[in-house]
Amino acid sequence: MLVINFKNYKVGKDVIELLRKIEIYHNKAIVAVPFVELKEVVKGISSQNMQVYAQHVDYHDLGRATGYVIPESLINAGAKGALLNHSEHRLNMIEIKKTVKRCNEVGLKLIICSSSLREISQLKKLNPYAIAFEDKKLIATGKSITEYKQHDITRFVDILKDTNIIPLCGAGISSGDDVANALVLGCKGALVSSVVANSQTPEKFLKEVHGVF
Repeated sequence: MLVINFKNYKVGKDVIELLRKIEIYHNKAIVAVPFVELKEVVKGISSQNMQVYAQHVDYHDLGRATGYVIPESLINAGAKGALLNHSEHRLNMIEIKKTVKRCNEVGLKLIICSSSLREISQLKKLNPYAIAFEDKKLIATGKSITEYKQHDITRFVDILKDTNIIPLCGAGISSGDDVANALVLGCKGALVSSVVANSQTPEKFLKEVHGVF
């Protein structure tokens, strides 16, 4: 599984242009795009294998919740899931639990991010769709978590053993070899961003990982 977080590197037509490149070289990816781009991206996808996720979701209900993005809105826009607790948008455990409960009620999948093995042990009990182990110090550095945190990744995978939760890893992943190493360490995929969304040549990485999955 390859999850590509666009962050806010692209807006408007640049989002769609990047989407086209991803469809050509890796049309089974999950793309996490900015809220305001969701409907356009969903409408613009030609591959039935590609899924669109939001980059965050809030636990608030329908009604008086000004400024919050609720699960129902994401589903209405065509999103299949959302990232949660990314290192750039951290939540406390109470907020995470409330959000998981709300998303389960409406069938929105969650990929919950965490850099703490202790926190991952708590997240495991919530049974999300996937958990992505990331090291915020390695994000956008080109120093792959699969090289610098191998022991922690192995422990992370072991924590999720005997569950249906998909283990992913991310931070600094910048080559097909990095993704392949993630699989060797026991992960089922990778969460990436800058190597695709902030690259002048995203095709290079996409071609490399095409043969990995």
